Amino acid sequence: MSRARQPPLVTGISPNEGAPWTKVTIRGENLGTGPNDLIGLSICGHNCLLTAEWMSASKIVCRVGPAKDDKGEIIVTTRSGGQGTSTVSFKLLKPERIGILDQSAVWLDELNYYDMRTDRNKGISPLSLRPANPLGIEIDKGKVPLKDLENMFPSMSGDFTSENFSATWYLIENHSSTSFEQLRAAVGNLKKQASKKNEGSLAYVKGGLSTFFEAQDALAAIHQKLESDGTEKVEGSMTQRLENVLNRASETADTLFQEVLGRKDKADSTRNALNVLQRFKFLFNLPLNIERNIQKGDYDIVINDYEKAKSLFGNTEVPVFKKVYSEVETRIEALRKLLLDKLLETPSTLHDQKRYIRYLSDLHAPGDPAWQCIVAQHKWILQLMQNCKEDLIKEQKVGGVDLELDRSSALNRISLSAPVKRGGSFQTPKDDSWHYKSPQQVRFVEKLSDVVISQLPNFWKLWISYVNGSLFSETGEKSGQVEKLKKNARQRQNDFKGMIEEVTRRLVQLVRGALLPSSLTEQQLRQYGGWNTKTPLRGAWLTQVIHTVRLSHEALSALEIPNDLLQVIQDLLQDLRVHCLLTTLQHTEEDVKRLAEKEDWVVDNEGITSLPAQFEQCMVQMLQSLKEPMECKPGEINIFNLDVVQDKACEQCVSIMKVFIKCLEHLSTKTDGEIGTSHLSVDLASPDLFGGIQKDFGSKPEQRLIILSNCQYLERHTFLNLAEHLEKNGFTTAEKIIRVSIEALRQLDEYLFETYIDKKSDPIVGSLEPGIYAGYFDWKDCLPPTGVRSYLKEALVSIISVHAEVFTVSKELVSRVLSKIIEAVAEEMSRLMQCVSSFSKNGALQARLEICALRDAIELYLTSESLTSFKQALEALPQLQSGADKKLLEELLNKFKSSMKLQLNCFKPASFQPVKR
Repeated sequence: MSRARQPPLVTGISPNEGAPWTKVTIRGENLGTGPNDLIGLSICGHNCLLTAEWMSASKIVCRVGPAKDDKGEIIVTTRSGGQGTSTVSFKLLKPERIGILDQSAVWLDELNYYDMRTDRNKGISPLSLRPANPLGIEIDKGKVPLKDLENMFPSMSGDFTSENFSATWYLIENHSSTSFEQLRAAVGNLKKQASKKNEGSLAYVKGGLSTFFEAQDALAAIHQKLESDGTEKVEGSMTQRLENVLNRASETADTLFQEVLGRKDKADSTRNALNVLQRFKFLFNLPLNIERNIQKGDYDIVINDYEKAKSLFGNTEVPVFKKVYSEVETRIEALRKLLLDKLLETPSTLHDQKRYIRYLSDLHAPGDPAWQCIVAQHKWILQLMQNCKEDLIKEQKVGGVDLELDRSSALNRISLSAPVKRGGSFQTPKDDSWHYKSPQQVRFVEKLSDVVISQLPNFWKLWISYVNGSLFSETGEKSGQVEKLKKNARQRQNDFKGMIEEVTRRLVQLVRGALLPSSLTEQQLRQYGGWNTKTPLRGAWLTQVIHTVRLSHEALSALEIPNDLLQVIQDLLQDLRVHCLLTTLQHTEEDVKRLAEKEDWVVDNEGITSLPAQFEQCMVQMLQSLKEPMECKPGEINIFNLDVVQDKACEQCVSIMKVFIKCLEHLSTKTDGEIGTSHLSVDLASPDLFGGIQKDFGSKPEQRLIILSNCQYLERHTFLNLAEHLEKNGFTTAEKIIRVSIEALRQLDEYLFETYIDKKSDPIVGSLEPGIYAGYFDWKDCLPPTGVRSYLKEALVSIISVHAEVFTVSKELVSRVLSKIIEAVAEEMSRLMQCVSSFSKNGALQARLEICALRDAIELYLTSESLTSFKQALEALPQLQSGADKKLLEELLNKFKSSMKLQLNCFKPASFQPVKR
């Protein structure tokens, strides 16, 4: 039995440190008797037996594997000596990441390195493994837009991995604010990197020197073997035999593995295709994703994906990529058309319009979609306005004519019967049925105004967004495209101004065609007219129209639309206000004509009927209904300051007054049941305003007195009140209106009064002369007087009856009427006395008795004219000579007054205090 050997002992290792797979030489004692005796070798805990090469009992060569420990012993195990020990250790260095393009002197385990084709987390190329900051200084991204850089450096790139790399572009993009000192430091960094690269190549050579020597030794041994082979034998040289062996081995391998290798090649190509699909799945899936997102309305996602694809594959030369990208462009072109159709679709909200315009801008749609939208919106607004007119005219033709008459008559009843309170205003009814009863023209203006108020503000806001650029970028980004679009917008300002002018002009012309057709030309009427104007609108409806147009003007003014564009609406409002004023006055005149039908002849305590109050109420109601349209809103003028309007209003008001006076005239000439309105259509300008009275004065005396009393009240109260109302409501010619009206009223009053006096005084005056000479009475031959004769008593009774008739109607008329009648009686008595050639004593006493009795009885109503007549009558009589005659005269007068006391009480002051005219 042989003696056991000593266990292996490692006493040295060279080198004593290195990265995994570093080749080392191990030296020691008892390292084995041969290669077969070596059964174990570990360095730092990693089994290196596979790469170990036994050289001798004191030397072993191997490669260090990737051990877990950074530092460890070298343990050799042999069959003869067992497991050994080590007096030295090896330090394992962590390997640096070696790229697929870097040099390496040792074999690398590729499993520990990334395969960039299967790296799912980073879809980047191997070139991107290069440093992101080659200059080694802080990157400061500039604010120069990418589009501007592309224009400055055509066909160049700022990517330092690109073949068309431009250093200037890179510096502008990443170091526009970097100081010169920092750039100098960056140059130093680049030089260091270059020298390090050169040193790396030298280090690579040094590190792999042993490998080179081994390769050199192997090649030298092969060369020596070949030379020692000598001459060629039958089989040929060694190299030829080796070549034949290799060829046969290759053919055999091909035969064995041809099918397998074919499947492997196919699998490799499939795997490569899948890798390409996986790596560029974004592009290949993009057409389908675009379709899906368009159907869901996710246009933002489509635009973002398209921008990404355009930046990655827009300039690609790879055929398959070009084909897929062309399909993407086809889908995007269809999207552009879809978005443009949606943009031009009406109706549409302002939010949607802005959204679609921004989408089209991001998709770089050709033309100017924003301006196309503005043009389409303008046409649509005009069409809506025209449709309003056509729809309502069509309604009017179907059955609106009869309804119009009903509405007109209904409004007449409302305006005439509505009570008017002082300080109040006429309120248009606002019940639910009001809209359906309103005329077509009023509904048309309201609907037209709704269209303008609802559409024009969004139209104006769309333009403002277009001008300031917010239409194209929510963040206010100032890109070259946005600035270009803003410049286009500024160039189109005049075109847009023309659009606004056309909308406002169309609004005004349509309203004029419905309400003021006389202000349009024949050609304009054919386009904007067509309304049934046989029944003109009353003032209340026109007031509602003015209110509607004012609301439209205020709404447009609030948008800060220039005033010059809205001036046509102001002009329309002025014409409507004038039209409303004159129309209201005309309809008031018609209402006044019908007041005669309402005379009930019921007299109040003041001796007047309700007619003056009804007339005043009608006028006050008319003024209150004019209060809103005549009120001057901001930007409007007082239409009463216009001379033409002032003259027409004055003329119309005077006409209303004269129509009412004409009503009074006909009321005084017609009996009950004969009052009508047809006879009021007379020429008010005729100088013989009351000539018709001569033809027919057949009404009751009481009615004529009532008219006289009404005339007196109108002059003293009603007309003065109306003057005050007219002035308060802006009628600058109120004084002239009332002055002319009072003149016409006085003409009627005087004519009626004189006619009434003649009617009442003629019978009394006519009865005097027959009564005096009744029974063949002779002043020259008569008996002594015994009292006042009957004719005088009858005359007084007649006067008393007139007094009673007048007093029943109006106390204030008594003095005026009786004074005139007594003047006629006194004048007749004076004439009769002066016609007597001579008086006897008894005759003179009788005449004086009767004249004095008459004078004293009616003393309260004596005027200067009647006193003069009585004086002349008494002067025509012989004077009383004796005191007995005077005494007899006084006694007879007292007797008369005593006997007639009851009848003469009506002539006493105690009855009432007369108001002399």
